[in-house]
Amino acid sequence: MTTRRRYPIGIQTFSEIRNNNYVYIDKTEYVYRMTHSDSKYMFLNRPRRFGKSLLTSTLQAYFEGRKELFDGLAMEKLETEWTAYPVLHFDMSLGKHLDKDALNRYLHHLLRLNEERLGITPTQAEDANVRLTNLIIETYTQTGKQVVVLIDEYDAPLLDVVHEDEQLPTLRNVMRNFYSPLKACDPYLRYVFLTGITKFSQLSIFSELNNIQNISMNKRYAAICGITEEEMRTQMDTDLQNFADELQVDKEEIVNRLKMNYEGYHFTWPSPDIYNPFSLLNAFANNKIDSYWFGSGTPTYLIEMIRKFGMTALQLGGEAKARKEDFDAPTERLTSIIPLLYQSGYYTIKEGNPVFESYTLGIPNREVRLGLMRSLVPYCLTPDTMSVSSVLLTMAECLYKNDMENALKAMQTFLGTIPYCDNTDYEGHYQQVLYIIFSLMGLYTDVEVRTPRGRVDVVMRTPYTLYIIEIKLDQSADAAMRQIDLKNYPERFALCGLPVVKVAINFDSEQRNMAEWSIA
Repeated sequence: MTTRRRYPIGIQTFSEIRNNNYVYIDKTEYVYRMTHSDSKYMFLNRPRRFGKSLLTSTLQAYFEGRKELFDGLAMEKLETEWTAYPVLHFDMSLGKHLDKDALNRYLHHLLRLNEERLGITPTQAEDANVRLTNLIIETYTQTGKQVVVLIDEYDAPLLDVVHEDEQLPTLRNVMRNFYSPLKACDPYLRYVFLTGITKFSQLSIFSELNNIQNISMNKRYAAICGITEEEMRTQMDTDLQNFADELQVDKEEIVNRLKMNYEGYHFTWPSPDIYNPFSLLNAFANNKIDSYWFGSGTPTYLIEMIRKFGMTALQLGGEAKARKEDFDAPTERLTSIIPLLYQSGYYTIKEGNPVFESYTLGIPNREVRLGLMRSLVPYCLTPDTMSVSSVLLTMAECLYKNDMENALKAMQTFLGTIPYCDNTDYEGHYQQVLYIIFSLMGLYTDVEVRTPRGRVDVVMRTPYTLYIIEIKLDQSADAAMRQIDLKNYPERFALCGLPVVKVAINFDSEQRNMAEWSIA
């Protein structure tokens, strides 16, 4: 086994990564492309922990002329001038959960940090936008060079209040005023770059800055954040081999596991398949496939929004359509949760139609699917998540032995412990219960699967068997099995390469549980 490399877990500073020999996936060709384009105002939105802050830090090192940090990278061959510029760097990520006064104090704190770093005497102005204007002009005057402004997570102060009628307008005005000098100071600016999770048009704080180029869905920048499979196979080949050696499996097996769990992101179409960088680097660092990205931040706000929009687990696990303009709707007036799911990284583009500028969206990979399903358990099944874990383990052990009978008995016992809840007197509720439970076991699960003669309620696949499941409510298992046979559902899956097993289940609405089932 070769020597293990160092992985920059939680490190977002380019100079620290380069100086301390951490793994760095070379994105400097994109930095060159950004800084030598026709636009000097650019914006990029990506989900959290996708490398936006590292990209911003790389831009800072480039504009400061720190050539030595780029040795051996694409930029070393591309750049010939290496002109140094003064850089203002504003990290808004800590500006969360603040009221108006606290947010103003935080902005002045960021201004003071930049003033001290550049040796600029601060103005006595109480307004942050006046102080920012002074900082830009004084920096330009003292250095004789145009100023670079980098703003990371521009929308952080607003995300947690985006649906609060009282707080949002107040905080939005604070941020709008702060950013207003970016247009007025144009003659003094060399380059302006902003990152965030939401598109800048959605929060209506850049109405004056109409010349900003949004590169978020630009094909030339599709892989600017995240890690492509080509990058992983070339720049991390030794890491893949180490991982394979550690688990005593073939290297392609490791690639397949990583792909299933962390790949599948597309931020435009067409686009290369992109891996979640946070999860991928953690997996290499720990030699373990686990829920790193989803586990790094509890999506409480997102789950509340899913409930607010009445999105079921079945809808969440399926696919959705969206047009390009849907992503421009003001966030506080969203009529659909789909743009929010996409921007947050829980949905991604699965397919695009360039003629209609429309997209098919869905969950990108296994890590996100399992995380979302676990998050829905307290709302859709039971707040007792420990009991869910127990029954999932029992069922998984049964299914991996092709013992569906005892798997269903375990589920029946579990469902009998769930407290009464409303809106359970329809088939779709129990279809959703099965979908969540099977999905939580990491098994391929789909619902309403089309066949030439109808739709199968649930299709579930283990490594060894494909199960066709038909559900009835207050009827009989025989009725469910007759429908499977009448519609000849197994014919649709004859070429899947696995034995096909038919499962017919009847639920009792009074007991709110499985009354009987039949397996054939």
